[in-house]
Amino acid sequence: MIEICCKNSNKKLKIAKGTSLFDIFSENKNDFGINAICAKVNNRVCSLSYKVFSPKDIEFLDLTSDSAQRTYARTLFFILAKAVHELYPHGRIKICNAVAGGYYCEIERPLPTSPQGEGLNPHTPSNLAGSALPPVGESEVVAVLRIKQKMQEIIDANYTVIRHKIHTEDAVDRFRKLGLESKVKLLQYTGKIYTTVYEIDGYYDYYYGSLLPCTSMANLFDLISYHDGMLLRVPSKENNGELEPYTVQTKVGETFREHHRWNKILGITTIGDFNEAVERGFSTDLINISEALQEKKIAKIAEQIAERKEVKIVLLAGPSSSGKTSTCKRLSIQLITCGKKPLQISLDDYFVDREKTPRQSNGDYDYESIYSLNLDLFNQHLSELLEGKEVQLPRYNFIKGKSEMSDKVLKMEEDNVLVIEGIHALNPMLTSKIDNKHIFRLYASALTSILLDEHNYIPTTDNRLLRRIVRDAKTRGCDARETIRRWPSVREGEHKWIFPFQENADAVFNSAMLFELAVLKNQAEPMLERVPENCPEYSEAYRLLKFLKYIPKVPDMHIPPTSLLREFLGGSSFEY
Repeated sequence: MIEICCKNSNKKLKIAKGTSLFDIFSENKNDFGINAICAKVNNRVCSLSYKVFSPKDIEFLDLTSDSAQRTYARTLFFILAKAVHELYPHGRIKICNAVAGGYYCEIERPLPTSPQGEGLNPHTPSNLAGSALPPVGESEVVAVLRIKQKMQEIIDANYTVIRHKIHTEDAVDRFRKLGLESKVKLLQYTGKIYTTVYEIDGYYDYYYGSLLPCTSMANLFDLISYHDGMLLRVPSKENNGELEPYTVQTKVGETFREHHRWNKILGITTIGDFNEAVERGFSTDLINISEALQEKKIAKIAEQIAERKEVKIVLLAGPSSSGKTSTCKRLSIQLITCGKKPLQISLDDYFVDREKTPRQSNGDYDYESIYSLNLDLFNQHLSELLEGKEVQLPRYNFIKGKSEMSDKVLKMEEDNVLVIEGIHALNPMLTSKIDNKHIFRLYASALTSILLDEHNYIPTTDNRLLRRIVRDAKTRGCDARETIRRWPSVREGEHKWIFPFQENADAVFNSAMLFELAVLKNQAEPMLERVPENCPEYSEAYRLLKFLKYIPKVPDMHIPPTSLLREFLGGSSFEY
């Protein structure tokens, strides 16, 4: 017998050595009041199938936890991959990105190699080229319904999700036979002798995080036709027992697909492809191409703005660490090349006095709320500027928490354009008194398009969190632990005040670059390693470190000083 500390009930429990987390939870669930999906063991997230052999601190997690959400979704990916394999033995499912309240997925079907329509030889990965499901129509609808039905059969069968530790060479050979070259390349890079793989009823796959112990626990899902593929819908974090609400994200979704297409043209769709390119000495080429694609996109957006003669205001919004500031500066340069003279206004200077700031439920000031801004004064100043009047701008004194008048005076000429950046820039309330014909709205975010492998996508939030960890350490004196601690609050504000207005944008700019995780790794890794095991933030630090191990380090010496990434790495030619 051993003793464990259970954080859910604040009790110490005596258990037999080798007892699984699932059994521990089942025997004590009345004390916990939750439906466990996974658990933290000494602040590391583990599957409920994990067996305890020594004293541990254990905290069971339900779907209100991000870790549990990932565990649930990951298991559905596995079930989806098995369903597709059974229905289309030579086809491949690709989990592309999170969008519209779910996960966008595509099926690639290989072209037949014989008149009888037999599938391709899975040992010939170069022949696995195929097209996604056909455009929306009866054939696609039928295919999606068949896959959904097969997934439900797998869930109803209540298969055990079995964890195996096998020689990496055997895992590589197994995935090569399945035609899963993205997993082959990924595992070959790790340099590990043994690799953990998972099995559902004879079907094997690889995932880099915890899974549910059995398929029946993933009983809440939906699969619907979506653009050229399908949307896998998952449980909501906020509403227990309900699916994540479907949201229209046409513009963001198309930006994702555009970058997936570019990745495919470059031949780098997964981290395995990227690692191969780096080993062959192409890292500098990838940096130059990524920078050129970004500059081309910014130039195109500037041309769109210049072509709309009535546009006098450019509003730029995006979530934390999306690179809004650098995007704003680079866009201003491109506007000058289009014959426009940009004038910049900071929304931060329109904060209300601190005592008038709304408060959160816990009593803290809610600086993320749009009501923390003086909307009337902001609209008044915009109206006066559009009328050609001279306006004296405010300046917010963050030390005193007071709005003061500055010595900055603006007056718009014929060729001037106001460029305004802030998290609320796309919220209609911000410019409720301004005619929309004068406004161009731009949404910027790091929409990570490269995949770990075809069944393991990289969350955009991970990309942004790594950026913020590096930047906060450099410019705000915050270590990785503090940044991770604040991140849930930041994300909560984004979901409330930013994401609902994405589709209001006239253009979407993707600030993520193919090479950036490999460059961020140089600075982020040692910061994450300093997060102590005995704090709650260790769980997230450990997960990010585990993820970064798949990615090689690329030095930043060839990144230009005007790069958006310099906002986070340092060494920018822009002033921040």
